[in-house]
Amino acid sequence: MKRSIRNILLLAPLLLIPPAAPAQQDLPRDVSPDSRNRLASIEADAPQGVAGIRLHGSGVAVRWASPLGRALTELAILTTAREHDQPYEWSLHELEAVAVGLDPRVIDVVRNGERLAGLGERESVIIQLGRELFGEHALSPETYARALSVLGQTNLVDVVDLMGNYTAVGTRLTAFNQQMPPGWKQFLPLPFTPPDDIQPDSRSRLPYIPSRAGTAAATPALYGRSIAPEGTGPGHIRRHGGSLESLEASAGRRLMGLAILVTAREHDSQYQWTMSELAALEDGLEPSIIDVVRHRRPVNAIPEEEAALIEFGRELFGEHSVSAQTYARALEIFGERDLVDFVNLMAQHAGEATLLTAFDQQLPAGQEPLLPIP
Repeated sequence: MKRSIRNILLLAPLLLIPPAAPAQQDLPRDVSPDSRNRLASIEADAPQGVAGIRLHGSGVAVRWASPLGRALTELAILTTAREHDQPYEWSLHELEAVAVGLDPRVIDVVRNGERLAGLGERESVIIQLGRELFGEHALSPETYARALSVLGQTNLVDVVDLMGNYTAVGTRLTAFNQQMPPGWKQFLPLPFTPPDDIQPDSRSRLPYIPSRAGTAAATPALYGRSIAPEGTGPGHIRRHGGSLESLEASAGRRLMGLAILVTAREHDSQYQWTMSELAALEDGLEPSIIDVVRHRRPVNAIPEEEAALIEFGRELFGEHSVSAQTYARALEIFGERDLVDFVNLMAQHAGEATLLTAFDQQLPAGQEPLLPIP
């Protein structure tokens, strides 16, 4: 039983931590005292954090079945891809967005970072949500109130959750330098030149592994459940991984806790950091290494495994690109399977940080914040 509870705390440290003390703290005006975020608890003793936030969603497959329609859900995905400088995600979803009727003028506003004047109210608020969440790691009360008014609570939770999901997808694509398939045009202007260390068949840093069925079409049809050509994209990346259980057996909970902290630090996620630091300390991560991450100190004085993991996360989230040297070092230290699993762990928590930020999840009453952010 004890091990089961600890597994929950590592994989979702945002759910079940009880208040550290009964002391009251001042909350932002738009935060509910029961949930300690911008959404009131649905039921007594409902979980805080990501699980509690998701209870307010529709429960449908948002990209395909949202009442907002396919054009607006594709806009949410494009906004996410643009804010993360993710060319593969952008390019495939631009084709999809045009096919489902999103105005090309709206697409160009996102692509080029243009002003939102003249756009429809729903289009404008979705783009602004993404720009603040990913560009500033915060969502102002004014933008939140406007989004709530324009989209409604359920649709707002759905849209933010969709953005979080595609943050996770983009994290995987960027880590393994997924390039466009041969003959496919890349539509996103990047502020950097991606490193040229890709496999010719998978068009990523990972060698090609055929699908089990071996029957995927070379060029997927639009409106399908996947628009990634066989041998590329997030599905292909997953074929190289194991599981969080195998990562725990191989690398240990201590390094997994470090990966989560690096992710929380690069997203300025106070709730995620504080709850995860408590778990990481319990798993044996040294305070001196935690402080390197907390204060963004150089990694030259810490062991090689920890240094490689920190540098990988800093480049992945801070620069939206992982250099060939940093990737090769991490691959040599951790091996392909564990590196894929570490990226999957980081991707999961990057997506969750999107929800925590949008709905301004506060710490349990009495718990002091452990991350120095403005």
